[in-house]
Amino acid sequence: MHCVQPLPAPARAEPVTLTLDASALQLARVRAHLLEALPVAAGVIGRDAEGRPELVAGNTALSAIDLGGDCPLVDRPGLADPIRTLIAGSGDVITLDWVDGDQITGRHYGVRIARIFQLDAAGPRFLITLIDRTAERATEKSLRLEMFNDSLTGLLNRAGFSDRLEAELADAVPGSFAVIVIDLLRFSRINESIGAISGDELLITVARRLLTVLAPGDVIARTGGDEFGLLVRVGTGDDAVRQMAERIHGVFAEPCRLSGLEIRIGCAVGCAMLEEDCDGDELVRRAQFAVKRAKATGRTELYTPRDFHRARRAFTIETALRRAIEADRLRLHFQPVVELGTGRLTGFEALARWEDNGINMSPAEFIPVAEQSGLIVPLGRWVLDAALATLKGWDARAGLTQTLGVAVNVSALQMARDDVAAMVASSLAAHGLDGRRLTLELTESSIVQDPDGASRTMHDLKALDTVLALDDFGTGYSSLAYLQRLPLDCLKIDRSFVTDMLANRDNLAIVRAVLSLAQALGLRTTAEGVETPELARMLAALGCTHAQGYVYAPALPADEALSFAQSWSSLA
Repeated sequence: MHCVQPLPAPARAEPVTLTLDASALQLARVRAHLLEALPVAAGVIGRDAEGRPELVAGNTALSAIDLGGDCPLVDRPGLADPIRTLIAGSGDVITLDWVDGDQITGRHYGVRIARIFQLDAAGPRFLITLIDRTAERATEKSLRLEMFNDSLTGLLNRAGFSDRLEAELADAVPGSFAVIVIDLLRFSRINESIGAISGDELLITVARRLLTVLAPGDVIARTGGDEFGLLVRVGTGDDAVRQMAERIHGVFAEPCRLSGLEIRIGCAVGCAMLEEDCDGDELVRRAQFAVKRAKATGRTELYTPRDFHRARRAFTIETALRRAIEADRLRLHFQPVVELGTGRLTGFEALARWEDNGINMSPAEFIPVAEQSGLIVPLGRWVLDAALATLKGWDARAGLTQTLGVAVNVSALQMARDDVAAMVASSLAAHGLDGRRLTLELTESSIVQDPDGASRTMHDLKALDTVLALDDFGTGYSSLAYLQRLPLDCLKIDRSFVTDMLANRDNLAIVRAVLSLAQALGLRTTAEGVETPELARMLAALGCTHAQGYVYAPALPADEALSFAQSWSSLA
C-alpha cells in the first residue's frame, strides 16, 4: 500500500510575493519621481495601522514643511480637521487657504487635497499640494495698507474709514455709534505761512493728540487734507458724543511747537448719530453737514434733519439760479436814492430779483447761495450790464429833467476772481455811458481780504471816473487806515444801525460817529433803511448827504422806477 505523500507547498508562492514587492517598490520610485517633478510642495496622504492620517510620501519641498513644525504636517491646526473629514467621507477634493503659524509671522499656503486612484488595498490615498503664497499675501497687505491708510499720519484714509464703517455698522443698532468729523480751522493759512513740511508735522501732531481721546474699539481716520473722522461707540442719547467733542476741543487747547514757533489751531466739530435710515457713507455725510454748521456757529453741532433739507434746498437753488442766469430770467428792481439836503433824486440802486416758477425768490436766500457756489461772479456781471442797459434806455425816453445814476454791488468774491475794472470799462463802452453815472458798492470784506489787490482795482475803477462806495460800513472789520489810502467817494451806513436809531442810543452814537468820520475825510454818506420822515430829517441834521428806504419807495421794477423818477422830477 502506497502512502500518498502530501504535496509540498507550491514553489511559486515565494516568487509571487517577491514579484509584488518589486512592483510596489517600483511604484514607490515612480511616485517619488513624479512628486519631485512637481513645481510645488506635494505628497501623498494615507492612513496608518490605527486609521489615523499619515504622510505616506512627499517631495523635498513638502518634507521641509513637514519637518519644519512642532508636529507632523497632517496634525497641524487648520489642516488636520479638513484632512480627517476628507478621509472619513466620500468627497474627492477640498481646497483651502491655510496659515502655518500665526497671522503675523506664519507662512500662507493655498492647499489642495484630492483623492487618487489606488493600486492596493492599503486604504485610500490623497494627493496634497501646497502653494506658498506668503509673498503674495505680504504684497496684498502692503497694497491694502497703501490703499486704506494715510501715508503721512499712519491713520486710516477715507477709503479705509469707509471700509471699517461698513464692517462695524453691519449689525449695529441705532444710537450705538456716532461719527464725528473734525475740520481744522485756518490750516491752509498756517500751511502757507510756515511751509508744507511744517504743515505736515502739524497734522501728525494733531493725529497723535486725537489718538489720546479714543476709547478701545473707536476708529480714527484722516479723511481729507485738514479733516479727521472718528467712529465712536456711544450709548443711547447724545451726551456721550458731546463729551467726546469736549475732549477733542481740549486736545487743541495746548499750542503746537513747530519750527521754533508756537502755533495754536482750532477745530470745528460736527457729529451724527447712527439711525435706522443711514449707512456708513450717509453717516459721514451727515456729520459733514454738521461740521459745516459748526464752522459758522463756532460750537459743536449735532446733525439734525434740517441740515439735510437746508443743503438740498441750497443745491436746488444753485441749479435753478445757474439756469436762470444763463437764460436771462432774472430781473432788476431799482430803489431810489435821494439827496437829503435838496430832496433831489440822484439815482437808483440796482437790486437783483428772481422769480422761479411763479415764486418770488428772496435775495436773502439766493444771494448767499450765489456767494458760496461762485455764481455771484456771473450774476454780478449780469447785474452790471442790465443796470447800464436800463439806464441807457431811460436816457432815450422823454420826461427826465436831470441825469440819473445807478449803483450796483460788487461782491468780495467777484473782486477776487474777476477783472472788475476791465468788465466795467467794457460795459460802459458798450452802452456809451459816462463812468460818473455808475456807483460801485464794494464790501469791507473785499478790501480786508486783499488790501493791495483791492487798492489796485479801485484806482483802475477811478480812472474810469466811476463813483466808489463802501457798502454796509460799520458791520465789518475795516481798518480806518484804508479809508485814507483808498480812493473812496461814499460810505453807506447799514440799515441795522439806521432803522431804529431814534429809539436806540447806541445805534444813534454809531451813526453819528460814522457821519463825523465821513465829514472829516470829505466823503459822502448814504443811509440805508430810512423808513420815516422823522428819521430822514434827523439824518439830514446830523450831516448825512443821501438816503434810501421805504420813506421814498421800495425797490421798483424798471418801468415803475422810471415813472417814479419822472413824477419826482416834475415835483422838483
